[in-house]
Amino acid sequence: MSLTNIWHLRKVAETLPKACDICYKPTTSVLITPDKKDYFYVCQGHLKDRGFCSSVGDDAEAAARKKKEEMDREIELVKKEYEEKIEKKRKKAKEKKNVDEDEKKADNENERAEKDKDERIKQITSQGVAPTNNEDIPRVFSLQKVFYQKRLDRIRNAEMAKRNRERAKNPTVFPSVPTGGLG
Repeated sequence: MSLTNIWHLRKVAETLPKACDICYKPTTSVLITPDKKDYFYVCQGHLKDRGFCSSVGDDAEAAARKKKEEMDREIELVKKEYEEKIEKKRKKAKEKKNVDEDEKKADNENERAEKDKDERIKQITSQGVAPTNNEDIPRVFSLQKVFYQKRLDRIRNAEMAKRNRERAKNPTVFPSVPTGGLG
């Protein structure tokens, strides 16, 4: 019997919750093997419990998290550049004698710089927009050794019970009645 220790999280309809196999609370989360040989209901609390299961796709999550951090840093850098430009323009405006004309120019330049900043931020965020799940729960899990062994034992016992039922139905399995005399 070959059952891989990879389980995919699926959701069932909110109107059809079943009992969690561990704590018997109603749940709509189902862990199922990729080949669909085995499944069981499990609540959200157990999915977050590292003593029960661990997520398999940590590498992909870490890469996505790192990319988001890089985007955030880049956005902060753009904002800092914008603030520095504004400060320089304000200093120049103060130094010049024609305050009215400089203010108009500075206002126009500020508007342009702000538009440029907004465009750059939009461009950065649009490049890295990734669909995010509302939940922080991964989609692929691997059960801990004890729970995985329980699943294997349950499947093995079900197969043995099925074989025993088939044997009981087959009359050739039973021994024949003795034909000889008693003595």
